[in-house]
Amino acid sequence: MKRVVMSWCLLLGATGAWAHGGLSMEQDMCKLTVGPYMMHFAGYQEDAQRTEFCEDIPHKGPTIIVLDVVDLALRDLPIEFRIVRKTDGPLDAAPEVYKLAPAVYPKGTLMIRHDFMDDGDYVGLVYAGADRKHSSVFPFSVGKQGGYWKYTLGLVGLLLLAVFGLQVGRQRLQKDIARQGQNEA
Repeated sequence: MKRVVMSWCLLLGATGAWAHGGLSMEQDMCKLTVGPYMMHFAGYQEDAQRTEFCEDIPHKGPTIIVLDVVDLALRDLPIEFRIVRKTDGPLDAAPEVYKLAPAVYPKGTLMIRHDFMDDGDYVGLVYAGADRKHSSVFPFSVGKQGGYWKYTLGLVGLLLLAVFGLQVGRQRLQKDIARQGQNEA
């Protein structure tokens, strides 16, 4: 029984570490991979909890996104940041919601302020270097909290099936061993 409880805890704890696209959660740090380089990503919304987020934006409204250079080499490269609406077509043709023109950031910090007017699916794009040599693409949603519950419930269901299967298999194995012992006697 302890194993089952521990498995549940590990499963539920691991779901918080899932990430979209180029974003990952490592030691409470949201990291964005831009080609061979890393940037720290953090988003904030002014609400009752002063929410900080790494991936999906909790609700529409004024939002601050901060990108901090992790690899110092990025401080010498022009960096461009865009947000587009997610569509079925190519990202270049997607409706642009926000654009920060390419510039060099010697202090290594980009601060984006944007008021998301609509809930929905978006894509963030970060380009670094001449001619957008390095890039990162990360999808995110605004105002769609709870999206991971579907995945969590699916995984919980699979875990329950696995536990059930192991129990049935163990019982059959014990019966087979008992029968074999009786046959040998």
